[in-house]
Amino acid sequence: MKYLVTGSAGFIGSHVAKRLLDAGHAVVGLDNLNDYYDPALKHDRLAWLTPAAGFRFEKMDLADAAAVSSLCAREKFQRVIHLAAQAGVRYSLHNPRAYADSNLLGFLGLLEACRHTPVEHLVFASSSSVYGLNRRVPFNVSDPADHPVSLYAATKKAGELMAHAYSHLYHLPATGLRFFTVYGEWGRPDMAPWLFTQAILDGAPIKVFNHGQMRRDFTYIDDIVSGVVKIADVIPAADRAFDPARPDPATSSAPYRLHNIGNNQPVTLSRFIAAIETALGKTAAREEHPMQPGDMVETVADIDSLTAATGFKPTVSIEDGMQRFCAWYQEYRNRRQSTA
Repeated sequence: MKYLVTGSAGFIGSHVAKRLLDAGHAVVGLDNLNDYYDPALKHDRLAWLTPAAGFRFEKMDLADAAAVSSLCAREKFQRVIHLAAQAGVRYSLHNPRAYADSNLLGFLGLLEACRHTPVEHLVFASSSSVYGLNRRVPFNVSDPADHPVSLYAATKKAGELMAHAYSHLYHLPATGLRFFTVYGEWGRPDMAPWLFTQAILDGAPIKVFNHGQMRRDFTYIDDIVSGVVKIADVIPAADRAFDPARPDPATSSAPYRLHNIGNNQPVTLSRFIAAIETALGKTAAREEHPMQPGDMVETVADIDSLTAATGFKPTVSIEDGMQRFCAWYQEYRNRRQSTA
């Protein structure tokens, strides 16, 4: 197969590209290498991918609709896995236009390219953040998700709606995946696993919000990638049981589906911190802070639909996953420092 993986220099995108390459697929990776966080990490991820046969990288901004359209027309991808986005809940409070440019206009350009040069399947990233004010857990894709609490979440929900419109109008097979707190090797430096691990190693305090009582469905990257790659093989068809009088948000009379992809085993922030302390053999100094605007108290994924479709079943505990991440982080940090 020939795949386009957008966000291929990102955390999840680089891992997905690597898994596809290891399976013998051809992958064109697309990324704009922006400076939301240190681009050196993105270049290092690409260096991890570049030796693989079948990989080619295109530096490109999704907001450049003409360039994206030309790429898709030239390459005639069979499948597209869209993981590029402006990420980060808190960053969206200060830089809202970046989210409109990437998550709305960028996705629109990709949808246009996919419908003009038809692909077998478009798999795109959504987020657990879309559940917003919903307090019924575990979160189920058939539940309404109409009350986002951050602009980031609102753009991800909008992306789902845009994809459905294109699926309905142009019969574009599309599957959205709502990701739940992904962590692991090559992770993002603006997320808690990296920030906490770095601070503990440096002897600096970590910021603990809501007294550590928030719960997150932390999901290890290898489990996530397995789900993404498996669902790419499950091309949706119109649901003949779809009832427009009682519409289910997770399915459609169009070839469109939504799934949660998470661990289904939420842990408290306190247990997460304890896992890092155990992995590093050091105790964290803590600064207690109240909840931040846009944060959610709890995220729990109902993954039944994804399991039914693919057999997806996460296997990595938070303790095992953080042991692996911390070992990778220390090796990567030492390597970076030795070449600085």
